[in-house]
Amino acid sequence: MLRYNVADLLRSAPGTSERHHVAVATLPIAEGVDLADPVRGELRLTHTGRGILAQGTVHTALAEQCSRCLRGAKAVVHAEFEEEALPSVDLDGASLPADDDGPDGLRISDHHELDLEPVVRDAISLAEPIAPLCRPDCPGLCETCGVDLTENAGHEHPADDIDPRLAALVGIREQLKLN
Repeated sequence: MLRYNVADLLRSAPGTSERHHVAVATLPIAEGVDLADPVRGELRLTHTGRGILAQGTVHTALAEQCSRCLRGAKAVVHAEFEEEALPSVDLDGASLPADDDGPDGLRISDHHELDLEPVVRDAISLAEPIAPLCRPDCPGLCETCGVDLTENAGHEHPADDIDPRLAALVGIREQLKLN
């Protein structure tokens, strides 16, 4: 759970901070994106005088599909975030005016709880690799027939499948090999 009560931190002097260990077994990231490992990391909450600055680093792995061979892959993700959350009520329960950050800014709840799940979810989503690989040297699929080149390393196609417009170049290549 990524929800923290920050009432004591808001009562403290500006610059006071707390450290927390992050360990979350499940976290909905996005549609079609599943965790392969739990989310782990470190979090620092600092009183800024007007709110709470949340800084953190999280690590996890996502269950992905290799972009070359289409097999299942595990994409390791390291994400950092830094967000300032502003209180919606003061410590006595009186409502505070909305800040210039607008309604989209991170807010501390009426119960002085800071929910960092959306922040962590967004950080992981932004760190997700564009083209995940099952391994760095994945050969992928054959361009011609689609066979998996991991299982068929010596896979080749006959050279007679040459476009007739390029046949003259084959003759030149053969002449160069003889010289």
